[in-house]
Amino acid sequence: MSNVDQQLEDLRAEITSELPSDISVSDVKYEGPELVVYTRDPKKFARNGDLIRQLASQLRKRITVRPDPDVLSRPNDAREDIMRVIPDEAGVTDLDFHVDTGEVVIEAEKPGMVIGKHGSTLREITQEVGWTPEVVRTPPIESSTVSNVRNFLKQERDERRDILEKVGRQIHREEMSNDEYVRVTTLGCCREVGRASFILSTPETRVLIDCGDKPGAEDEVPYLQVEEALGAGANTIDAVVLTHAHLDHSALLPLLFKYGYDGPIYTTEPSRDLMGLLQLDYLDVAAKEGRAPPYESEMVRETIKHTIPLEYGDVTDIAPDVKLTLHNAGHILGSAVAHFHIGDGLYNVAFSGDIHYDDTRLFNGAVNDFPRVETLILESTYGGRNDYQTDQEDSESRLKDVINDTYDQGGKVLIPAFAVGRSQEMMLVIEEAMRNGDIPEMPVHLDGMIWEATAIHTTYPEYLRDDLRDRIFHEDENPFLADQFNHIDGGEEERQEVADGGPCIVLSTSGMVTGGPIMSWLEHVGGDPDSTLTFVGYQAQGTLGRRIQNGWDEIPMNDRGRGRNNTLKLEVDVETVDGFSGHADRQGLMNFVKTMSPRPEKVLCVHGDESSVQDLSSALYHEYNMRTFAPKNLETFRFK
Repeated sequence: MSNVDQQLEDLRAEITSELPSDISVSDVKYEGPELVVYTRDPKKFARNGDLIRQLASQLRKRITVRPDPDVLSRPNDAREDIMRVIPDEAGVTDLDFHVDTGEVVIEAEKPGMVIGKHGSTLREITQEVGWTPEVVRTPPIESSTVSNVRNFLKQERDERRDILEKVGRQIHREEMSNDEYVRVTTLGCCREVGRASFILSTPETRVLIDCGDKPGAEDEVPYLQVEEALGAGANTIDAVVLTHAHLDHSALLPLLFKYGYDGPIYTTEPSRDLMGLLQLDYLDVAAKEGRAPPYESEMVRETIKHTIPLEYGDVTDIAPDVKLTLHNAGHILGSAVAHFHIGDGLYNVAFSGDIHYDDTRLFNGAVNDFPRVETLILESTYGGRNDYQTDQEDSESRLKDVINDTYDQGGKVLIPAFAVGRSQEMMLVIEEAMRNGDIPEMPVHLDGMIWEATAIHTTYPEYLRDDLRDRIFHEDENPFLADQFNHIDGGEEERQEVADGGPCIVLSTSGMVTGGPIMSWLEHVGGDPDSTLTFVGYQAQGTLGRRIQNGWDEIPMNDRGRGRNNTLKLEVDVETVDGFSGHADRQGLMNFVKTMSPRPEKVLCVHGDESSVQDLSSALYHEYNMRTFAPKNLETFRFK
């Protein structure tokens, strides 16, 4: 009998001895980080609400209780009983029964009403029907991504159970080594922005944190082939952790599966959905630009199938000697600071991912309160000594001035924006400005992936700022459903119609004018001197957006369909409104470290150009008297 099988036998005996004699335990299994207890008496379990909590506390494990399939009532009968228990106001839109696990997935507009106070309604459902309820929110705006991911995971339930059981056994295996060390190897994003990737290794475990590409540099992938990285291959990695879905952190995760990785990816649920959306778009863009995509779309599905979503604040075993906790990073939807607790109190490392220290309209500011942290790996995108961003209020005021001036001229405001994060921030600013009469009411057209990304935001309001979440819960107050927002379906006729019409605002991808529908808008509106092209996001070196910002007024355009390259003379006014970045500026980064509890002993400054990482590293050393580093790629730091 293997060590894990023996462990499960012992756990089953311990659980049985702790339970009342009339509650049976028919099986105990590991599924991912959770211990799953199967019982023929789910109703009795549900009557005693504290039982599971007491067991979890005693065994120090996350526990899920599931009914044996043969004691379940028939789905049709159970459906009627469940609907009788749940209040009508909950707005149940779907019930989906999974006989193999004894779970019923309840989709509702107001999940809180299905859960009840301290889970009372959920327990009542199990008491009535024996099924274990799982609750998901009905998206207020229908998202094809969310429904595709949910349907795909439903189809793959059997295989996913096998994956989770395998992962569970790997997590709870016996430790093999008596050595004690903690190392971090840098595989990308050091003295550069993009291709974020790190290996955290102990004698037992190797964890890959992020695996992104570098925007505008297709040949610069993370160093996945070097010995320090994958050693004998991708299957030597035990777990992958994704801090957030932006492509410079997530684009090449599917490549790991192409290389033979078969383990888990830990991230938040919205990051999982956004990751799928952005990776598929990444492949689509590569194909349109005539580049060979680095992997097939099948690998994206493989990545989603292996993803284990975690909630902020949940401490989760991901290896025999590593616990992971994700905390809000304030950067984009679902973005996380990843905190690793290694060994039995041996060492603690936090990876910031990308962070925004202060609250924004979309998110609460980044969490920097931890039980312990000895080393922090900190992003430094705006770590340069002059990287101070405009105050948000001033930025919004400036944007309103640009919109008002353009409206008075009878023109259109064209805003290139990233689909995830920046666009939703713009929507909130514009919606409030119109509601308060600060700018005139006019149509706001959303092109590219913006509407789909917005739909994903509204699916996960619990990840948004507190007051925004409350507004989304009340459908008549949901700012993303305001009448002025119009989703453009991507047809040239519709764009031409808008171009021929009156004043309006157009939010369109791509944010750095490197392709996508913004190119079409420049053709339609670029020659109008009464209109304004307004940059609200970072324009990277070498992008067309940066060139236009720097004064280019003739830009190359591909004459689609005729195979000719033309140039377009830009007559529009060009404005830049700073202050809407999803990243902390220099002061925000300094404050993140200054107020961090506890303050780390060492900081590695990464994810910034050479001067930014060195400036920030030097400032943290002088200001707070801590050991700081500005590592290069392919360096290994041994911490313990």
